Amino acid sequence: MPIHMITMPKWGLSMEQGQVNGWLKSVGDKVGKGEELLDVETDKIASGVECAFDGVLRRQIAQEGETLPVGALLGVVADAEASDADIDAAVASFQRDFVPSAAAQDDAGPQPEKAQIGGRTIRYLKLGDGAGVPVVLIHGFGGDLNNWLFNHADLAAGRAVWALDLPGHGESGKTVESGSLDELAQSVIDFLDAQKIERAHLVGHSLGGAVAMTIAQRVPARVASLALIGSAGLGNEIDGAYIEAFVAGTNRNALKAPVTKLFADPALVTRQLVEDLVKYKRLEGVQDALRKIAAQAFEGGAQRHVLRERLATLAPRVLVIWGDADQIIPARHAGGLPQSVRVAVIQGQGHMVQMEAAAEVNRLLKAFFDEEA
Repeated sequence: MPIHMITMPKWGLSMEQGQVNGWLKSVGDKVGKGEELLDVETDKIASGVECAFDGVLRRQIAQEGETLPVGALLGVVADAEASDADIDAAVASFQRDFVPSAAAQDDAGPQPEKAQIGGRTIRYLKLGDGAGVPVVLIHGFGGDLNNWLFNHADLAAGRAVWALDLPGHGESGKTVESGSLDELAQSVIDFLDAQKIERAHLVGHSLGGAVAMTIAQRVPARVASLALIGSAGLGNEIDGAYIEAFVAGTNRNALKAPVTKLFADPALVTRQLVEDLVKYKRLEGVQDALRKIAAQAFEGGAQRHVLRERLATLAPRVLVIWGDADQIIPARHAGGLPQSVRVAVIQGQGHMVQMEAAAEVNRLLKAFFDEEA
């Protein structure tokens, strides 16, 4: 009669605590592996805590509105046959032995680094190690390596997984020349060279997908596979109004509306997420870089570079993942692709599907990587 403790997850290296927004399941409900039990909000984003077990929700320990440290007990899932006395004893034992991790960076693990690569500053983060073919995560327009907050550590089992900030983004250098896909792709190729990554699985989100495909065009021997998430480059349509509003916005009021479009559930957009974007948008050089990149990739409210017809020939294996409620790039771009391209459309999820449905996206990616020759 297993008794499973549901604890506050650690999403990203800097997370120390989370606030319980509310329970999605009631005590006595049957729950299955992968089902969301409750909503938790961090200083970055709100998300659901998934159950890793089949059973019955027997206890709700955390209360709505409560802020708890990473690792704290949230609830208990157990078999229906488990006695109340056994569950109470297990809870008491957990609470007695639980010690919150020390605040700050002592146990935070690897931290992002910066290096001069290809004549510019590039910020990157490496997690994991092992014999598996490395993975490189490439974020989308206006994003940074934190867009992989819910994916990076989970993917880094048995292999090294790298995430980087593209030029003009995050904490990488803000100067770009033309802002073209070729320039962004070359920055990633230079990164591969600097880190001595001979061959990698490339995972690209949105604009990062078009960057990944451009890399595969230029140096096919370096690309073990392509995984494209809500990717640019697979059709003409894009929400040009979103691009314009995001580029122009420099305050909370101007950015809140376009950022909300990224998610199927607008409640996932926290105040801190928007504030972080405001700080980024006000950095010197950001506006100029984003304007150049947008003009090169999305001029006239449409995508300028469509690689759809060449997709099946760009890499040995290709996986396309989309949220069917994507408001930025329509999910229909995932339809009608060559038969050799694997496609997964996730219901009820938006453009940031790798954050909204992280567990499912991670499962798809890990299974895809594990098929490597």
